[in-house]
Amino acid sequence: MNLKTSWRNQLWPLRVMRLWLGFTWIYAGWDKASDPGFLTSGSPTFIGTQLSAYATNSPIDFLLNKVLEHSTQIGIFVMLSEFAIGAATLLWIAPTWAAMGGFAMSLTLWLASSWNVQPYFLASNSAYTILWLTYFLFLYGSRRKSKVSIDRRGFLRISTVAAIAVAGAAAGKIFPKTGAVSANAGENSASKKIIEDASLKVGATHNFESKAGTPAVLFRTKNGVFAYSAVCTHQGCTVEFNSATKNLQCGCHGAVFDPFDGAKVLTGPTNQPLATIKVVTEGTWIVEA
Repeated sequence: MNLKTSWRNQLWPLRVMRLWLGFTWIYAGWDKASDPGFLTSGSPTFIGTQLSAYATNSPIDFLLNKVLEHSTQIGIFVMLSEFAIGAATLLWIAPTWAAMGGFAMSLTLWLASSWNVQPYFLASNSAYTILWLTYFLFLYGSRRKSKVSIDRRGFLRISTVAAIAVAGAAAGKIFPKTGAVSANAGENSASKKIIEDASLKVGATHNFESKAGTPAVLFRTKNGVFAYSAVCTHQGCTVEFNSATKNLQCGCHGAVFDPFDGAKVLTGPTNQPLATIKVVTEGTWIVEA
């Protein structure tokens, strides 16, 4: 079935669903491709930072923690997949498997990022999971064969989708969003309580979740309190404080940071210190400012 025939033969409700899902997935890919921080370690919008934040409350945290060290590769895969799924849906290229891919991606996002949203209907990923599943079941049930053709025409059509995905990702880098990092930096301006001041003794540390939703670690010395992001600036894994060496260490690739000297790097592979989180004492509480 060619592109024109596919649109003409579909019922109007399915055309609306197809348009919405196709354009939404292309837009999602573009949003990531045009974000300068999405693949930049240490950025607030870095995919590793997002995965680390998701893992704190997700039912598939064990899986997210395992893939953290491959955050950049995961980000590239997700971005290209969104472009490819959206384009394939609109152009009627392997539409059944594109719908299956959209369903799998939505389900994963639902479990990873919005599983705990209450009430459930406020989580858009849950709605997209059902939309893609419905579209997939309709396509699968209305076709006699669901395998992708591997003849010359089929190869060219699949290659077209791949080319669109790569071109979309490249265009996003050429035309980046402006103010992406500064916009994120200004979010969550209200202070957030971390721990009661009396509960944190001199020399103690306290792990907490920052306002950005990422893991962080709080320190108290005789000179006061300070905190750093616990997201490693290499590939987004979570660092932990080693009380024996008095350093923050990443279990994925061995990066070591000195929390008592601006979280500077002592051992690579990264050369970027951990991000500082501003904390102050307000009344009886230590808060993130």
